[in-house]
Amino acid sequence: MRRFLPVLLPLCLAGCFSMPRPFSDPGQQARQLATANLPPARLAVPTSSESLLSDDAAKLWAHDVAEAMVAQSVPAIAQPKKPGDWWLKLSASTRNGAVVPHYVIMTPEGKARAEGDGAPVDMAGWSAGDPLAIKGAAMQEAPELANLLTGIQADMMQQDPHSLMRRAAHIYFEGVKGAPGDGNTSLARAFYASLPDKTNSVQTNAKNADFTVQGVVKVTTAGTVDKTLMQHIEIVWHVVTPDGKEAGAATQLHDVPAHSLDNAWGDTAIMAAEEAAGAVRTIITNYSGREHKPLPASTQTVKPSDAKHA
Repeated sequence: MRRFLPVLLPLCLAGCFSMPRPFSDPGQQARQLATANLPPARLAVPTSSESLLSDDAAKLWAHDVAEAMVAQSVPAIAQPKKPGDWWLKLSASTRNGAVVPHYVIMTPEGKARAEGDGAPVDMAGWSAGDPLAIKGAAMQEAPELANLLTGIQADMMQQDPHSLMRRAAHIYFEGVKGAPGDGNTSLARAFYASLPDKTNSVQTNAKNADFTVQGVVKVTTAGTVDKTLMQHIEIVWHVVTPDGKEAGAATQLHDVPAHSLDNAWGDTAIMAAEEAAGAVRTIITNYSGREHKPLPASTQTVKPSDAKHA
């Protein structure tokens, strides 16, 4: 029995995600499919008037915070808030001889959703508008703020009966192509049987599907091993969203004696399909964010440093 090596390839970064505004209607498919690891809308970062900085330095802080959030795959932009935007309210205060940045995640309705303090910053550097001090503060807090936004997104998903946190994903399986022998059929049958579980259902048409999956097999010459001519088998299981963007791919690689799969694949197809099904389920889970822990709605202060445990 040949065992294939699955390799997860997460192909989508921040630019690949569709970011609908949470209180507008982005269409049926977008309502049903939650994006992964990201907050529910663009995050505006206005210049603070309570930053203990000069006007120019305050603008720099907003810019650096937005830039640091983009590096965390959050679609942030340093500009005044607009209708429908979530936004980040920045301020700073003095405490024990240092400056403490303060961050509040605000909803489009102007309500505080989560807030917390950043690490203390040297007062002299902050008051002087030192670019390194300002950028350092922004970069230090961005990952924790992104965690808070992920929790907020998960809370919204939990409340939405159409989200993948509340129902199984509908997966359209297009089949397998490019395999020698009976590989297209045997891989497809085994994958179709292996993929479904309580959080994923498989269908044979694209209607109302959350994701489409297709397996593509490529066979190339791989030289010789102990005078035996080998072939390199590559199987890529593409996972695609309804708008045609690739959520990820699971790649399986193996070298086999040449032409050994020209007829029946047998147990090789079963083993490859079972491994691929697990990888595809992981891609869908990661992309949808359906296992993220919701951040409970609360009026209490949530410190960024506590975000991972919220």
